[in-house]
Amino acid sequence: MTATNSPAHPHFVMSRATDALYAYGRDTTYDDVSNAAEALRSGRHHMLVGALPFDTTEPAALTVPVTVQRGQPQEFYGTMPNIHVTQQIPEPSEHLRRVTEAVEVLRDSRAGLSKVVLARVLELRADAPVDPLVLTHRLIRNDPDANSFCVDLSPAGDRFRGHTMVGCSPELLVERRGDMVICHPFAGSAPRSKDPSLDRRTGEDLAGSHKNRHEHSVVIDQLREDLASLCVDVQVPPEPTLSRTAALWHLSTAISARLRQSSTTALDLALALHPTPAVCGTPTKGAADLIARIEGDRGFYAGAVGWCDGNGDGRWAVSIRCAELSADRTAIRAYAGGGLVAESDPQDELSETTVKFRTVLAGLGAEIE
Repeated sequence: MTATNSPAHPHFVMSRATDALYAYGRDTTYDDVSNAAEALRSGRHHMLVGALPFDTTEPAALTVPVTVQRGQPQEFYGTMPNIHVTQQIPEPSEHLRRVTEAVEVLRDSRAGLSKVVLARVLELRADAPVDPLVLTHRLIRNDPDANSFCVDLSPAGDRFRGHTMVGCSPELLVERRGDMVICHPFAGSAPRSKDPSLDRRTGEDLAGSHKNRHEHSVVIDQLREDLASLCVDVQVPPEPTLSRTAALWHLSTAISARLRQSSTTALDLALALHPTPAVCGTPTKGAADLIARIEGDRGFYAGAVGWCDGNGDGRWAVSIRCAELSADRTAIRAYAGGGLVAESDPQDELSETTVKFRTVLAGLGAEIE
């Protein structure tokens, strides 16, 4: 179908290879996650969709839709205008300096930090409005196995009025189906190659990389600990799996568990687990403080996007490989980050973020100049 701004078109999309969820109309909105979580637990709403910010003390963008449609991913057709990068924030040289500063902190035992994630931004300008549903469809088409999403950020208040976040995340924060809980964290990555032999070797090198395995283990250890407070029978494979997207190889681990209390909803789980070390670091508070000092406010980047129904079931993805569209749809901010540990090399980390931009840039038809 052709995408428009008509109310007949969804304000929320979450899609993966096997199914998709589309939300239409707005019954109620929430910017306070605690109020939203309590409303779900009390049975007042049949469904809640939206986005959590990186810092959950900031306003969220959550909506109770009028109707929800589930099924196969829909197709939204339209042309993409000419789009070009206008600014890198920070400039590459400054990102190198920031990474160097963060690695020095990580190597200082007095700081007590094991990992921190630093991100950067591309600001882009379109010659005409970008349709977020068309962009979402292009991301789904490019990587159908990922968690593609499109979410209206207006419920978060004036700063985000009319803004939309669109992305294609490989990382599942949490899914709840009955008493079953599933997490699929990603940490540790390497760029794909068009040369099959080189691509295969790159994946093999990633699987054996001490630095990347260390980075991954930090995430897994924290998730195991966090899940244990809410779940029983937490199952964590002894070794990570090599996973791939169109742009990157990743180390990933599929974790499963069972709820201790059936009253714990998917939104409760998302709030308990977010932010994971995959997007923040560990210990969480120290890493978040360092991010705030070096990087500043992230808004909805590295938050979570998802849904939770009246039964407590739901699915939340980590909001990475994403871009925020302005209200007039001509200004775009794309985000990419990388996990740092004491062994990290600044130039490698800059290259990693450059590769991670490829997902959104491919959907936009843009390149880093």
